[in-house]
Amino acid sequence: MIMWIVLTVVILIIAASGIKIIRPFEKGLVERLGKFSREAQPGLNFIVPFMEKIVKVDHREMVIDVPPQEVITKDNVIVTVDAVIYYEITDAFRVIYNVGDFKVAAIKLAQTNLRNVIGEMELDQTLTSRERINLKLREVLDEATDKWGVKVTRVEIKKIDPPQDIMDAMSKQMKAERTKRAVILEAEGYKQSQITRAEGDKRSAILKAEGQAEAIKRVADANRYKLLAEAEGQAGAILKVFEAIHNGKPTNDLIAIRYLETLKEIANGTANKVFLPYEASAFLGSIGAVSELFKKEANEHKGKPKEK
Repeated sequence: MIMWIVLTVVILIIAASGIKIIRPFEKGLVERLGKFSREAQPGLNFIVPFMEKIVKVDHREMVIDVPPQEVITKDNVIVTVDAVIYYEITDAFRVIYNVGDFKVAAIKLAQTNLRNVIGEMELDQTLTSRERINLKLREVLDEATDKWGVKVTRVEIKKIDPPQDIMDAMSKQMKAERTKRAVILEAEGYKQSQITRAEGDKRSAILKAEGQAEAIKRVADANRYKLLAEAEGQAGAILKVFEAIHNGKPTNDLIAIRYLETLKEIANGTANKVFLPYEASAFLGSIGAVSELFKKEANEHKGKPKEK
C-alpha cells in the first residue's frame, strides 16, 4: 500500500515537472533530446519530462551597461568613455542558437566601435557631438546584431572624461570665451544705447521744430483773422456812416464846415498825409467860399480904429 502511494506521488511530481507556464512577454524554445523541437507560446505548455526541456527568452526591451574604457581621439587625447545599449529580442531562436552570450558579444562590439568612431573625431567634436556618436554606434550595432535576432533601439553615451590637465585648459578657455562675450555684449549694449539716445534726441528736435512751426502758423493765422475782422469792422462802419450821411441829405455848407473840423483834428495828430475821397471834390467850392468869408471878416477888424 505504501509503495503505491509513493509511486503515485512520484508520478504526480514527474507530471507536474512537464507543466510549463510562459509569461506574455516571453517565448519558449522546446528542445527534445538536445534538438530543437518547437516554439512554445505564452500560456500553459506541456513538455515530456526528462526528454524535453524549455528555454525561455524575454522579449522586453533590455539594457546593457558598457564599462568605461580609454579611447584616443584624432588629436591624440586620451578620453574615458562609457555607454549604455538598449535592445530588444526579435527572434528567440537566433539569439539562443546564433550567439553564445549575446550580452558579452554586444559589449565587446560596442567598445570596439566606440574606439573607431571617436578615433575619427577631435576632442572638441567628441564633446559636442554626442548625438552623432550615438547615431553612428546604433547603426553599426544594429547591423551587426541583426543576424543574432536582436534589434538595437538606441545607444547613449553616458560620459566622456578628458584628462585633468585638458579639463583645466578647457576651463580656462571657456572662462576666456565668457569674458570675451561679456565684453562684446557690453560694447554692443553701449553702442545700442548711444544709437537709441541719438535717435531720441533727433526725434525730440524734430518734434520741437514741428511744434514751433505749428505755433508760428497758428499765431499768423490768428493775426490774419484779427486783421481781417478789424478790416471788415472798419469797412462796415464806413459804410454805415456813408449811408447815414447820404440818408440825412446834408447841404454843401454843412459838409464843408464838418470837413474843416476834421482837418483841425487831423492837424492835432501825427499824420503827415491826408487822403480825400472823390466825393469831397464837389464841395471844394463851398470850402473856398467859407475861407473868403473868414478873410473878409479879418480885414474889417484890422481896418477899425482901436477904442480907447
